[in-house]
Amino acid sequence: MTENRIAALIFLVAGLASAAPATSANPLLEPWTGPHGGVPPFDRVKVEQFEPAFEVGMEENRRELAAILRTKEAPTFENTIAALEDAGRTFNRVYEVYSAWSKVMSTPDFQQVERTMAPRLAAFWDEQSQDLALFQRVQAVHDSPEMARLTPEQRRLVQYYYRDFARSGAKLDAPGRKRIAELNQRLAALYTSFRQNVLADEANAVVIDNEADLAGLPEALRKAAATEAEARGLKGRWVVSNTRSAVADFLTYLDSRALREKVWRSYDSRGDHGDAHDNNTIVSEILSLRAEQARLLGFPTYAHRQLEGTMVATPERALKLLMDTWAPSVSQVRADVAAMRALAQRSGQTEDIAPWDYRYFAEKVRKAKYDFDDTEVKPYLQLEKLREGMFWVAGELFGYTFAPAVGVPVYHPDVRVFEVKDRASGRHVGLLYFDPYARQGKYNGGQTDTYRIQERFRGEVTPIVSNNMPFVKPGPGEVALLGWRDAQTLFHEFGHALHDLSSNVSYPSLGGGRVVRDYGEFPGKLLERWVATPEVLGRFAVHHKTGKTMPPALLAKIQKAATFNQGFYLVDYLTSALVEMKLHLAKEQPLDPDAFERDTLQQLGAPAEVGMRFRMPHFGHVFEGNSYAAGYYMYLWADVLAADAFEAFRKARRLNDPTLAARLRQHVFSVGNTVDPFEGYRAFRGRDATSEALMRERGIR
Repeated sequence: MTENRIAALIFLVAGLASAAPATSANPLLEPWTGPHGGVPPFDRVKVEQFEPAFEVGMEENRRELAAILRTKEAPTFENTIAALEDAGRTFNRVYEVYSAWSKVMSTPDFQQVERTMAPRLAAFWDEQSQDLALFQRVQAVHDSPEMARLTPEQRRLVQYYYRDFARSGAKLDAPGRKRIAELNQRLAALYTSFRQNVLADEANAVVIDNEADLAGLPEALRKAAATEAEARGLKGRWVVSNTRSAVADFLTYLDSRALREKVWRSYDSRGDHGDAHDNNTIVSEILSLRAEQARLLGFPTYAHRQLEGTMVATPERALKLLMDTWAPSVSQVRADVAAMRALAQRSGQTEDIAPWDYRYFAEKVRKAKYDFDDTEVKPYLQLEKLREGMFWVAGELFGYTFAPAVGVPVYHPDVRVFEVKDRASGRHVGLLYFDPYARQGKYNGGQTDTYRIQERFRGEVTPIVSNNMPFVKPGPGEVALLGWRDAQTLFHEFGHALHDLSSNVSYPSLGGGRVVRDYGEFPGKLLERWVATPEVLGRFAVHHKTGKTMPPALLAKIQKAATFNQGFYLVDYLTSALVEMKLHLAKEQPLDPDAFERDTLQQLGAPAEVGMRFRMPHFGHVFEGNSYAAGYYMYLWADVLAADAFEAFRKARRLNDPTLAARLRQHVFSVGNTVDPFEGYRAFRGRDATSEALMRERGIR
């Protein structure tokens, strides 16, 4: 480091000391302490500590990278790749806590910090990814004879760094690298604005003043709505939170069509009100900047850039995957709507079935067709019992045990922490943070975050993982009851947690769920399949009042009706996936997201009765960052893999078959990104996956 850089650092730290808490007293900068190799200091963190902590962490990382460049020896795996892997540990600790705050504790004061830090963090990451001297060292290792002597995992790590540098613009000339950096900073600011706009709209809610308007709503949901109203200072009224779980429940049970429409429109129009929180202009700019970024990097569209290196590989193949499912799914919806229309007319509704009617009449059709509805099932789906059930599945498949962890700080009273151990050896495996309830400032969906990735690069490091859910918090003295889709979300996110907990790799960049984009959803989709099994429901579906397990007759009804309404769930997913993929296939041109969405749905012949799971102005998967951009198709691809994999367990007639479970852990859950996903899947299954099992599951073909 030059003398000027040292002087600047001294000045910077001195200035921070006078403007914010001293860095020595900043818990974000301290190595994590406590049990199990240390835990995040959630109980001691203050929002004003993030900015100074980032400044120190970034400068420390710069010094580490400068030391790599000062190395006089020729580039080797150890002095370049391993050194890069070891750099930035202080920064990473700060970032993991910051990232958690962004997703689960996004208060107004934090949002201000986020707006400030987003472009600065993007610029910081570009410093490394576009450093030509660093890239040349990585390229030298990549092209050297040493590669042949490295372990397969080490070669995979070299390839990971080489590809990451190249995709970030390291091969461009100086003006090109400068423009990519400018685009990244602007995109980071736009992602933050998009997320905060959606959060602002989700803070709104539908308030119900008249108890008569609650007709049809089960008692547990009435109490939860009253509790939510009281928490908002509206005691004596009822509130429908603008969250997925709450909205789905009200649309399923509420008799008042006018109120169902109000609830649906409030949720469907998030980010699309033409006000200060409207996201359409933001989406348009994001798309334009992404298209320019792709062109600079040599790709015809942003979709081509995003799918390079994935299992599906090209947007054309992704679109074919989606469209192959589209026609039979739409056909199923048409048939289901015809049955709903007949029932609605008999009940006196003369209007056509609308999106706010679909869930309501679907339940009535299911009752008529299969002699049961969700009100029969939901009393058995207690959150706590299902949590025990998913822990049991992990024990059966992977030999894990879960027990409350002692002395681990949390960021909110709703959060509980569990220690995960290997049942056979008693070895500590990791920690799982469990945060089940929706609240203001928390991401409105299921999400899994890794606070610490497993590694054994510089010694054994165990993982720390969190499962965050958007479930409705029950009223006082009540238990949390889940709908069927919520139960699947619970197991889905736990599948991601198991992926991280089962990681057994040397280098953290390749650990756990850090796999190619469209392989990462596979573990979550696979664990979903266990919800509906007799093994889980027969043990853990326990009536919240009687304490009795689900009767065999009801379990048989569930199995019989398993394919019911699958057309709806596929179409509401496919519309979102197809629209966002087509948006990212567009070139650099201003787009009106609302108009593009309407035109695309019309061209597809999308059933108007269904609506979209996510409209573009609130599609956080795609516009709060780039992880799922041109990639929402991956849930369907993961469903193909998961249905194919689960069918192997069904054919074994043991859903905890030890041979299959051992192969699943060895070749899928433990290897992270150390092997090619096709090779890993073949090693588990004995062949490539096919889509036939998924079609059989859904009764579509």
